[in-house]
Amino acid sequence: MASHGVLENSPNAAINKAVIGRLMELPLPPNKVLATYVWIDGTGENLRAKSRTLDFIPKAVSDLPEWNYDGSSTYQSEGSNSDTYLRPVAMYRDPFRGGENKLVLCDTYKYNKKPTETNRRAACAAAMEAAKEHVPWFGIEQEYTLLDMDGRPFGWPKNGFPGPQGPYYCGVGANKVYARDIVEAHYRACLYAGINISGENAEVMPSQWEFQVGPCEGISAGDELWMARFLLHRVAEEYGIVVTLDPKPMPGDWNGAGAHCNFSTKSMRADNGILEIEKAIDKLSKQHLRHIQAYDPHGGKDNERRLTGRHETSSIHDFSAGVANRGASVRIPRAVAEEKKGYLEDRRPSSNCDPYAVTEALVRTCVLE
Repeated sequence: MASHGVLENSPNAAINKAVIGRLMELPLPPNKVLATYVWIDGTGENLRAKSRTLDFIPKAVSDLPEWNYDGSSTYQSEGSNSDTYLRPVAMYRDPFRGGENKLVLCDTYKYNKKPTETNRRAACAAAMEAAKEHVPWFGIEQEYTLLDMDGRPFGWPKNGFPGPQGPYYCGVGANKVYARDIVEAHYRACLYAGINISGENAEVMPSQWEFQVGPCEGISAGDELWMARFLLHRVAEEYGIVVTLDPKPMPGDWNGAGAHCNFSTKSMRADNGILEIEKAIDKLSKQHLRHIQAYDPHGGKDNERRLTGRHETSSIHDFSAGVANRGASVRIPRAVAEEKKGYLEDRRPSSNCDPYAVTEALVRTCVLE
């Protein structure tokens, strides 16, 4: 790892991992499974998790019991009425514990069984159900930045800045990229868990990386991206490094971070689907403000810092579209224009967006109108 300073002030990285390594090899009793329930807290950005022992091996999500937690400690309820419910919605293999152990993605419900304010999944699932005959596919490009425990990009000089952007994107070499170990470990963890991760690369700003999830159909795009984010935070935790999804972690002449969303329907992927893509872009142009409000957790406030018209972004104030144009709101890839079918890329979602809100907005505007 590039910088030793981070290890000195990171309690997690200082722990001797040999002991836990020995204990993790101990066999569990038969039919005992550790299930880690994962959920989105009241910030709409951060994840929480806790584990329980099951006396059986779950084969489907429907086998898993509902659970609850103290919502007053996650910004989701008042202390006087704090029980908040976890409903399992997706199940994955656990790469940290191995064996039959599971990771369980949940959505959250208040004491009256209504969705919590940051449960965007419930509305998204309804939209996907209504649009299922159109077979919506999504591929999301998740950019993120690695920080040390002082909140500075990992590997950056303590009292200065790295050289200007240029050599870092898809870079190779110790002076170009930092913490590749985390990226590799995360890639493997996602594949083991059963997430359809399709790639990774170093990004334009040093210590900024990207992974892609998809193509995924319907609600699974949001499920898999949230679980991939959980795995990223957990892997980085082992190294004493912090992952931030902030869309503009460093002010100045540095790229921000987005979560470009590639979207298509069955008719867009069919011959001459370019006509359907152009219709969808026309619909998107009429709902620009609504989409900006859905594309970050603070109604567009986070994206104001990122969507400036510079650093490969469009302006937050104007809708634009173009072929192969990385400065547009919505891009038609060159290969799609040539083949006259495929997908569009919405470049507006911020890196800390809720993928349920993003995919729901796309389906409601382009398919359900």
